[in-house]
Amino acid sequence: MTASPNIINKTEKILNKKSHDLKGALDEICKLLKAEISYFDWVGFYFANHIKKELILKSYAGIKTDHVIIPFGKGVCGQVAVLNKNFIVPNVDLQDNYIPCNINVKSEVVIPIFLNGNNIGQIDVDSNSIDPFTKKDIGLLEAICEQVSIKINNL
Repeated sequence: MTASPNIINKTEKILNKKSHDLKGALDEICKLLKAEISYFDWVGFYFANHIKKELILKSYAGIKTDHVIIPFGKGVCGQVAVLNKNFIVPNVDLQDNYIPCNINVKSEVVIPIFLNGNNIGQIDVDSNSIDPFTKKDIGLLEAICEQVSIKINNL
């Protein structure tokens, strides 16, 4: 199953709900993505603390993770915090500097969130399938990151 074109519209509506604070909106987006895309088995948003050089998990849907704080440079998420670009891992068993979230994860994609040119966080998606992510998925996640950036900028 590939990403529904309606997901972008749904995430925009979630972010624009007056009843949601940022965390509530991000929680709902994580749940939406996990429910709508069968191979999105864990979806989370991490945000950067540039002073401590670490990422802090703000919202997620999926199996509970012990990785609520990730140092910059460590694992896929930590590398995205330093490299400032998308990181797609088709098979985590072949990836150096990988932090396993749970034994079922086979692949991962992390897309940074930029605000005024600064990497402020990221969306992280884990899949229990090897190499399921499509260009359409990457485009969807990039669009969601842009929506989140606009929301944060307007707070």
